[in-house]
Amino acid sequence: MNDRPVDRLAIAVAQLNPIVGDVTGNLERAHKARAAAARDRADIIAFSELFIAGYPPEDLVLKPAFHAACRSAVETLARETADGGPAVLMGSPWVEDGKLYNAYALLIGGRIEAIRFKVNLPNYGVFDEKRVFATGPLPGPISFRGVRLGLPICEDTWTDWGDYENVVECLAETGAELMVVPNGSPYWRDKGDVRLNVVVARVTEAGLPLLYINQVGGQDELVFDGASFAVNADRSMAFQLPAFREMVVTTHWSRAGDAWRCTEGLFAPAEEADKADYTACVLGLRDYVEKNRFKSVVLGLSGGIDSALCAAMAADALGADRVRCVMLPYRYTSKDSLADAAAIAKTLGVNYAIVPIESAVKGLEAALSGVLAGTSRDVTEENLQARARGTILMAISNKFGAMVVTTGNKSEMSVGYATLYGDMNGGFNPIKDLYKTEVYRLARLRNRWKPDGALGPDGAVIPENVVTRAPSAELRENQTDQDSLPPYDVLDQILERLVEREEPTAAIVAAGFDRDTVMKVERMLYLAEYKRRQAAPGVKVTLKNFGRDRRYPIVNRFHDSGQALPEPDRTLVKGAAMAKAGAADF
Repeated sequence: MNDRPVDRLAIAVAQLNPIVGDVTGNLERAHKARAAAARDRADIIAFSELFIAGYPPEDLVLKPAFHAACRSAVETLARETADGGPAVLMGSPWVEDGKLYNAYALLIGGRIEAIRFKVNLPNYGVFDEKRVFATGPLPGPISFRGVRLGLPICEDTWTDWGDYENVVECLAETGAELMVVPNGSPYWRDKGDVRLNVVVARVTEAGLPLLYINQVGGQDELVFDGASFAVNADRSMAFQLPAFREMVVTTHWSRAGDAWRCTEGLFAPAEEADKADYTACVLGLRDYVEKNRFKSVVLGLSGGIDSALCAAMAADALGADRVRCVMLPYRYTSKDSLADAAAIAKTLGVNYAIVPIESAVKGLEAALSGVLAGTSRDVTEENLQARARGTILMAISNKFGAMVVTTGNKSEMSVGYATLYGDMNGGFNPIKDLYKTEVYRLARLRNRWKPDGALGPDGAVIPENVVTRAPSAELRENQTDQDSLPPYDVLDQILERLVEREEPTAAIVAAGFDRDTVMKVERMLYLAEYKRRQAAPGVKVTLKNFGRDRRYPIVNRFHDSGQALPEPDRTLVKGAAMAKAGAADF
């Protein structure tokens, strides 16, 4: 390989949507992307973290057959670089000396020229890499056409300067000229600002430009938004790719003195928070359906705001012809609900049917009459309605191969305002991580806007009556949600403090919320944990979702008293040094 330094580089950024476990398919995606880069006369094409495996592979990566298949695919791609086309930077699991690493390899001239291993393995929130990968050694730069490239992998850039095992610092001190960073960075609200701040901090500390490559697409609960970008050494934005879109874009870099700078790249405006949330929900639903090879989806369309928004998202994700909506009325279903459900279905152009549940509910009550004799009617009988609906939707799913879309919001999931094996039935929930107030906000947004590439109709798709009338489960006469819950604008603020921020109840009360209400909400939150463990997966859009982020025990006797937290008695601790060292007599 010729190591005489060049003064110009054309680097293709592969912002693509890999599928976990589809090694053959991901290799084919890499082939097509490299061919596109060749047409653009790129010198090298860079893929995202663990692209050949798909990210995150979780425990699948522990299978020897899987990481052997990944290695074979990388070797195949390496041999193809003998054609003189663009070199490749490819992410893959890699076994070396009996240890499994998260690796990034330079493929050029028909061979694997260099390989680097991830050092800092994230083990928080949605990440759990320490249990599957070994920590790599601190790396030096690699040489490509005489240019010293640093290849920190995702979390390797999130370590502050001067911290132990700071990869960027090590690379800068060993002569790197340009950082190329593959990422598997999932979306949550305002994540783009967080990423940019991290990158600017590393650029400032190292005095080097940094190219950030992120994957796009849905993987189970996670959605990856792409939005790849670069920052020059002077902290100016070099380029910014669109979020939530697959693309291969060639960026152009030149050397001025000892510094590299991006001279040509695409600039796309960042999506606003609500638009980004809506787009993430649509993409997450689309990829969950497509990657699991479902033919279509079915959902119960009640005429309420939650199912209306889910129906709109489903039509935007898959097209109206692949969405089946079913109204399942009972004696408490209002005329407004019947009219609104029909109007939503008509506006969206989806398949629509009405299946009354009166006979099913009566049949269940008759079957239980002996067992329940002598008891008063209560929530048990109300829940038979929801469970009849759940059974009917699952029957339609079985018959037509349509996945059931669940339509409960985060407010309901938080406090258990949902029926297990009833309205919680289903395969996937696009609004699982949206509080009720956010559901209303996104419904209003969808009525005046839709994302690029959405397959649903333009214009207002959710009737104004659905957005303005009081929400109700309609399980009894004149029922509203606020019969059982605080107003949603109050409830959601309390929940956000309890769930996302883990605030003590005393602090929430001190912020102006009623103490009894706060304690009631906290109690419902804890009691509903067993329901949430059985809920369908759904798109993560907030900082802390249920399942991947927040993992509370089901059996849990702790409840916050709502009083001020006691000060720790430091006289009981021998000393920080001994405690930290774990002295045997402590």
